[in-house]
Amino acid sequence: MIISGDHQGIGMTSQRTRERLVERLRTKGIRNLAVLEALRNTPRHIFVDEALASRAYEETALPIGHGQTISQPYTVARMTEALLEGGTPESVLEIGTGSGYQCAILAQLVRRVHSVERISALLDQARARFRELGLRNIRLKHSDGGVGLPEYAPYDGILVTAAAEALPQSLLRQLAVGGRLILPVKSNQGQVMLRIIRTEDGFQQQTLESANFVPLVGGMI
Repeated sequence: MIISGDHQGIGMTSQRTRERLVERLRTKGIRNLAVLEALRNTPRHIFVDEALASRAYEETALPIGHGQTISQPYTVARMTEALLEGGTPESVLEIGTGSGYQCAILAQLVRRVHSVERISALLDQARARFRELGLRNIRLKHSDGGVGLPEYAPYDGILVTAAAEALPQSLLRQLAVGGRLILPVKSNQGQVMLRIIRTEDGFQQQTLESANFVPLVGGMI
């Protein structure tokens, strides 16, 4: 539990609103109880601009500035559930900190989260939110997410929050044997969410569902 009285919210940001969100996620097929509990406990409204707080628990992506968005709650829950299937990873690398919401969910479920973000302003905001929530198992870095974070590799799980043109080879190399990479990739039909599992002999690829993410781009600002 990471919620204090200061984060309970009122009206459309209340705990009751979060309970309704969790029930909607259940009806959409999210079954992992730990994932549902993490979303129930996390005040999504503090991860968006105050003007959008009343919409924080809607099933929609919302702008967070710099051409980026906070993913809809179902997408966060589905990617997290897919990452945890087959066992809870010890160490996870997130590509694209963004608002910090996905990272905050992961931090309640795994021992250590490393997260990289190319936009320094977003990283600073996320860092302040993690501090406010008392999340201390997150390591942040201002970096080009396309290259990953090789200094702490290998990772048991890697989660990418932007759509790649193709499978990033640098991230595949940083995945531990038995580890899982969850990411959206461009396809002929738009985007698909994939799960890549590293084996002793190579990689297994599974298509999970269609996706809709901002593109994964290089560089730092």
